Amino acid sequence: MLWKRSAVLRFYSVCGLLLQGSQGQFPLTQNVTVVEGGTAILTCRVDQNDNTSLQWSNPAQQTLYFDDKKALRDNRIELVRASWHELSISVSDVSLSDEGQYTCSLFTMPVKTSKAYLTVLGVPEKPQISGFSSPVMEGDLMQLTCKTSGSKPAADIRWFKNDKEIKDVKYLKEEDANRKTFTVSSTLDFRVDRSDDGVAVICRVDHESLNATPQVAMQVLEIHYTPSVKIIPSTPFPQEGQPLILTCESKGKPLPEPVLWTKDGGELPDPDRMVVSGRELNILFLNKTDNGTYRCEATNTIGQSSAEYVLIVHDPNALAGQAGPDHALIGGIVAVVVFVTLCSIFLLGRYLARHKGTYLTNEAKGAEDAPDADTAIINAEGSQVNAEEKKEYFI
Repeated sequence: MLWKRSAVLRFYSVCGLLLQGSQGQFPLTQNVTVVEGGTAILTCRVDQNDNTSLQWSNPAQQTLYFDDKKALRDNRIELVRASWHELSISVSDVSLSDEGQYTCSLFTMPVKTSKAYLTVLGVPEKPQISGFSSPVMEGDLMQLTCKTSGSKPAADIRWFKNDKEIKDVKYLKEEDANRKTFTVSSTLDFRVDRSDDGVAVICRVDHESLNATPQVAMQVLEIHYTPSVKIIPSTPFPQEGQPLILTCESKGKPLPEPVLWTKDGGELPDPDRMVVSGRELNILFLNKTDNGTYRCEATNTIGQSSAEYVLIVHDPNALAGQAGPDHALIGGIVAVVVFVTLCSIFLLGRYLARHKGTYLTNEAKGAEDAPDADTAIINAEGSQVNAEEKKEYFI
């Protein structure tokens, strides 16, 4: 009886030591996110482990690895590292069905576990733009729809026109049949004009699975519109006897060809001198009879447009006179300047002369007021002295 009692005590003592040693052992895991078709690494670590086994199991609670021993026959699952402190496995070619909660178990007493959630991102398919029918007439309302499927979570769609984002769009999200991924679509409505011809409209799909490289679809617009017409003369001042070229610059889609030239509402009066070559009207030798209104008319399948040019043939001599300096005007200006200069000199001389006469008169007045000859001489000499002083002061 004593030996049995001793054996039981030793058993409980060993169990207590094992339990005490296992209290500091905890498995550590981290959640993992992977793109569909990629490889996920599941790692379980234990800082303190006294040779206790580690195990990975899937969301269905099927054992994948027990220490370094593979338990589930799945060629996609491989051992990465196995030790007393770590058990890491890899799952390649991950599918949406692999998503879920995986469990790492540390077989202590009691068993301790740690959860790691595997998130699988569904990659959106390349977007497609629909609704464009070429060509589109200027002023029509255009509706373009961009759609992409297979994204998880739902992708974001953005529109750009001439590299400028368009904000006013419609967005629709629908769950796919697998109830895991989404199909998203966006609709863009706008009225087109001739400036939209040749413009690229871009649909861009943004998603976290694309690693900052969005998928895009592009549609180049083709807009048909009526012609616009402008007449450009070869010289701004047509002169008699010289040639003149009038160029009819017409833009439209389809391109208007050819253009029609008329004068004063009728046909060109002198076909020998007025030659039409493509979009140009060449008048070989201008004369006064060529004066009038010339009209260029351009037509395509969408419509018709025209422009007018009023021709006035100038006399070469008149133009030369207008172009030369106005000698009469220049002579008049010179005469005025000379007259003002002479008047200024005359007025200045007269002012100086009057000032000198006043000075001499005051000098003589001193002698006239003396009572006798001697006093007159003295006053005259004094006045002469004063005159010298005044002359110095004047200078």
